[in-house]
Order: sequence, then structure tokens, then C-alpha cells
Amino acid sequence: MNNYELMFIVNPDASEDSFNATLNKVSQLVADNGGEVGKAEPWGRRKLAYPIKNIREGQYALMQFKMAPDKTAILEQGLKLNEDIIRYLLVKTSA
Repeated sequence: MNNYELMFIVNPDASEDSFNATLNKVSQLVADNGGEVGKAEPWGRRKLAYPIKNIREGQYALMQFKMAPDKTAILEQGLKLNEDIIRYLLVKTSA
């Protein structure tokens, strides 16, 4: 299993409960695909560097986890289908 970091941005119009539900959905998606979530931390609301779909700020979250490399495509598909997630970045880490 490889180590990964996932940074994703949730729609700023989402309530705190909706944001936490999205964070839990992503954690569950990792667990359902045989991954182990090490750390999931919300970073709060921040201004975007450039507008995405006419949205100028978002709620950021960072997640560190372990997962088999062949399961990352399934994870990314789930992230794309989640309407609350504006943008995400999945990076393989060395540690």
C-alpha cells in the first residue's frame, strides 16, 4: 500500500454539517476500497487563487491515507461524482 495525500475543496455554500458529511463520505470511500485513513483535517474557508465555476472561495480539507495503487482510480471517480467537491488533488507521498 502507498501513502497518499488528498486535498479537496468543498462548495462554500455547504453548511458545517454538510461539510462534515462530505469529509465522512470521502473517508468511507477510502475505507471501502481497502484504504486506511491516517489523518483527516478541515482547513476551513479560504479564498481560491482563481474562480472555479464562478465560485471565489471554498472550504478546504486535507486527508492522509494508505491505499493500494490500483484503487485510486475508483477513489477519483467517487470524488468526481460528489457534487459538493469543487476540486481535488491526489498526490502519492514518500513517507
